[in-house]
Formats: sequence, structure tokens, C-alpha cells
Amino acid sequence: MYPAELVKPMREHLTQVGFEELHNAEAVDTAIAQSGTTLVVVNSVCGCAAANARPGAIMSLENDKRPTQTVTVFAGVDKEAVAKARDHMVPFPPSSPCMALFKDGELVHMLERHHIEGRPAELIAENLMNAYNEHC
Repeated sequence: MYPAELVKPMREHLTQVGFEELHNAEAVDTAIAQSGTTLVVVNSVCGCAAANARPGAIMSLENDKRPTQTVTVFAGVDKEAVAKARDHMVPFPPSSPCMALFKDGELVHMLERHHIEGRPAELIAENLMNAYNEHC
């Protein structure tokens, strides 16, 4: 588990723009089960989360079509919530950071770490926007 003071600015990077933090399995199940679309960001301390994933997720929300809700869990901190989010992301293997778009509780789009690492935030945002245009 990472110290709270270490992850605080990384959490706030998403929560300051409206992402809701989920800290337990029940909250994850409730969020994903809601009607409409839900973007789940598995946040992390790794460099690609700061350089690409979080900025890409934020930029993606500048699209005309957006998810109904945006939520986040933090790998290495919100252990129960992350495990439950990953359960919903099967058959994709666990990775962080990663992002998943759900529609009416069903996984419809997935960005794994290997889709994020080494790619600019703009490309990640474009990938998500295309998913929003199709599913939102």
C-alpha cells in the first residue's frame, strides 16, 4: 500500500475534474451496474499514468459525447475496489493504469497498460473519444 500523502496529488488529478473515487467493491459494482456509460480508470503511481493515462482520460472528456459517469480506483491503495473493477474487466489481464468503458453494466471498450505506455495523451484521448462516439 502506498502512503496517502504520496498518492494524494495523483488522486486529485482526476477528482478535480469530476471523477468519483471508489474505495470498495460495493461502490464499484454499484457504479458499473448503473444505466448509461461508465468510464473506469484504474489509476496508479507509474510514470505512464502521470504522463499519458490521466491526461488522456481528462482530455477525452472534451468530446461532445461523454460517459454518463467517470470513476476511478487506485492500484496499490484501493485494493478491494481495484480487485472488483478487474473482475468486471475479464477477460483482460490485470494492468495499471488501464481504462474500461462500460455500457449498462457490460464492458464495451478496454485500454490496457500496453495501449497506454509510450503513447501520447492525445492518442489515448482519441481512442476513448472514438469509444464514446460509438457507445455513449
